[in-house]
Amino acid sequence: MSGALRVEAHAKVNVFLRVLRAREDGYHDLASLVLPISLSDVVTVRPARELRVDVRGSLAGDVPPGGLNLALIAALALAEASAGTLGATIVIEKSIPVAAGLGGGSADAAATLVALNELWGCGLHADALADIGARVGSDLPALLVGGPVLVGGRGQRVEPAKVERLWWVLVPFDFPTRSPEAYRWWDEDGGGTGPSPWSILDAAERGDAETLGPLLFNDLERPVVRRHPEIGEAQRALVHAGALGAVMSGSGPTVLGLARDEEHARAIGRGFPGSIVASGPP
Repeated sequence: MSGALRVEAHAKVNVFLRVLRAREDGYHDLASLVLPISLSDVVTVRPARELRVDVRGSLAGDVPPGGLNLALIAALALAEASAGTLGATIVIEKSIPVAAGLGGGSADAAATLVALNELWGCGLHADALADIGARVGSDLPALLVGGPVLVGGRGQRVEPAKVERLWWVLVPFDFPTRSPEAYRWWDEDGGGTGPSPWSILDAAERGDAETLGPLLFNDLERPVVRRHPEIGEAQRALVHAGALGAVMSGSGPTVLGLARDEEHARAIGRGFPGSIVASGPP
């Protein structure tokens, strides 16, 4: 074992999220452009006799305790794959809102895999870590890449994508929406699959925020907004405040407003107390 290792765990936004169909295994096939952003938690791992997770910061109380923590589940999965009983203290400094559609728990788990792979000297390559990550959570393979990716299947298929830096205003809420609920609501409401994303991919690659804004979409948005209309109200308010477009990220409830640049994003953000200005790729 070596000394302590520190890894940033970046939140993600879904520039588009297309739900294709329900699968027999209970998951859904989807397509999405996943973009890591500058908002991040910090994961630090240190050698220890036992395996434990310590979550710190003002958001720590929102994190599932004990064995429900994805970082701990990821650490246990890596230890099992390494055929050893390995210990570490995993300290997570939380800045990403929890159960907010921003992949915070998955980002922490992905960062934990990367850090422990080095701390424990496992020597696993990216594909092996992605296989372990896919067993822990559907978002992990995308977040392990560390850059923009096109996601397919239930999240396990990832392909690097080109995205120029984009600026976002994130409007979180004080209630969670869980992915299983959002997909169940999509099923109950009869589904609905958005358009081909090629225009979005082209605009994102060029960093053309003006073109991209009106194209943003998320197939989970309608069923979630139906249960939580305040999400739709925030979208409309962001556009009214000058955002080029607004969309719910992931399973929600966080709403994203796309801005022209940092100055524009900060100007919009001033009208939304508690909002977060972030850019991506970080």
